[in-house]
Amino acid sequence: VYQCPFGAIVDKSLILEVIDILKNSDDNKNYHVYAVIAPSIVSQFKYAKIEQVVTGIRKLGFHQVVEAALGADITLYHEASEWKEKGILTTSCCPSFVMFVEKNFPELVKYISHSVSPMVEAAMLIKRTDPTGKVIFIGPCASKKLEYKLPKTQGAIDSVLSFEELQAFLDARGIDVGSLEETSLDNASFYGRIFAKSGGIAQGISDVAAEYGIEGIKPLAMNGIDECRAALMKLKLNRATENFFEGMACDGGCLNGALCLNHGPKNVVDVDKYGASAKEKTIDNSVKLYKLSIGDTGADS
Repeated sequence: VYQCPFGAIVDKSLILEVIDILKNSDDNKNYHVYAVIAPSIVSQFKYAKIEQVVTGIRKLGFHQVVEAALGADITLYHEASEWKEKGILTTSCCPSFVMFVEKNFPELVKYISHSVSPMVEAAMLIKRTDPTGKVIFIGPCASKKLEYKLPKTQGAIDSVLSFEELQAFLDARGIDVGSLEETSLDNASFYGRIFAKSGGIAQGISDVAAEYGIEGIKPLAMNGIDECRAALMKLKLNRATENFFEGMACDGGCLNGALCLNHGPKNVVDVDKYGASAKEKTIDNSVKLYKLSIGDTGADS
């Protein structure tokens, strides 16, 4: 999308759909509208703090802003358990990677994690808490505009906005994000937030597996389609020395997604700082929240 020299490839805009959802909520009186933001957002609005961006999103009419990184924490929990059962696993967070495996390596589909993506996991958590709520995902990924309509997402996401569309929406409403007050954002852990970069999931699964007493996991971060193809070919031929495969279609990960406002090495620095600023250093509280939402009476309050 962003690399085409002629600008001939574009994503389908859903901004009118999002505006209708917000209008029909009647200022969140009829139902609450939630924004689920991808962690890569921290590297996009260079002129403002992430806390000011959250305030700006609220001013657009959203009831609450939730980090997709909260869903990433829950995804890590599921993937660690699933790897323990299977012994070999690939991630399912990147819809482009999943489609790449399905189309080019059908014999490896059995290794794709059954976990839904962090976007969907966060949305499902919201809707278990607020069944009439509407959820809009805001992120850097053109493929999310396809993923949210797939049957496996169970209607958890109602629409998708890109960072570009969010900026256009703020501009249209005359909202100067850089001058806004700050709204704190403390939904997720360090591990959930670093999902935005290539290698973030691999780092998270290693630490989480150790925390849960799961041994033998050997992760590999596949950065971009070329690395994915090479590593998956080794797995297909039984020559892979790793047993957990993190697949990212975009070079660098989600922080270089096609619908990002900014692309560059500084994005990694921003995401690392964002992860380090998380108050939660483990996924424990996110997992407790998830278990409570599904009625797991064994979860601590």
